[in-house]
Amino acid sequence: MQIYHIPWIHTPVRTVLAIWNQLTKTEIPELAKCSVLMRERGRVEETIHSMQRAGAGSLQVISDFDMTLTRFAHNGRRVPTTHNILINRLLISEDCTQKLKVLLNTYYPIEIDPSRSVEEKLPLMVEWWTKVHELLIQQRIRKDLLAQAVNESGTMLRDGYKSFFDCLAERQIPLLIFSAGVGDVLEEVIRQNQVFHPNVNIISNYMDFDPTGALQAFKGLLIHTFNKREGALSHAAGLKNLQGRPNVLLLGDSLGDLTMADGVSEHQNILTIGFLNDQVEERKESYINSFDIVLVKDETLDVPNAVLSYITSSRDKK
Repeated sequence: MQIYHIPWIHTPVRTVLAIWNQLTKTEIPELAKCSVLMRERGRVEETIHSMQRAGAGSLQVISDFDMTLTRFAHNGRRVPTTHNILINRLLISEDCTQKLKVLLNTYYPIEIDPSRSVEEKLPLMVEWWTKVHELLIQQRIRKDLLAQAVNESGTMLRDGYKSFFDCLAERQIPLLIFSAGVGDVLEEVIRQNQVFHPNVNIISNYMDFDPTGALQAFKGLLIHTFNKREGALSHAAGLKNLQGRPNVLLLGDSLGDLTMADGVSEHQNILTIGFLNDQVEERKESYINSFDIVLVKDETLDVPNAVLSYITSSRDKK
């Protein structure tokens, strides 16, 4: 049971009406799950109501991919990221595999270390991604084997992914997937799950293949966990279908993902949902202070789907 503290006497009439409106609105039951944490529940509900009144035509969704749209783990085992899907005997040597694992064990703890500042992490993330990409280029990975590698990888989108992608497509709401992973692999994952709809746009690290179909480089600006703001700003002008949509639902699993909406001009409402997958106790406070809604070890898209369903519903929009 929820307890509302309403200081009727000292509250302006407009605020009282807003509170009463909130009380009489249908709640989103998924927000009551034990895995859901919110620092300011009232502000979250107010933002959701405001976005719902504006309607689907004002909404865009910006989401990270690895460990956000994909599961973090399944049956006690980590689900591979788009980079880790490339660790396949079809694509790379055993020596390369071992080197990639050493890099992961070296740099991943730094990425998620709550005691280090973003400024401290930045050069180390560039170093990590650059070393990984150099190793992959040396392997001359073949484009025609990527689909098989994805199929064999055991990667999994979060439970409820079909409802998520299909809802956005049906309502013509743009979905911008902003990933520090490998774009070619990401596309293949969503293609094999039959959710690569026309409303999906992707900003990621894309492979550059030579005329024989072998990897020779990576294209454009390197995107890592903590430079998504630069990527958002550099791509903003080119994504025409996102313009005129001032309300943003943002999904991520890293504090670096919070900058993905920085390319949205004249935004009205941004609602952020953060998946806290790992080192929960160490990172809980920083996530609660940064994301509007925090989902702790939740391998589903139940909450984003419920929020989307509410925002796009045909309830009274007065």
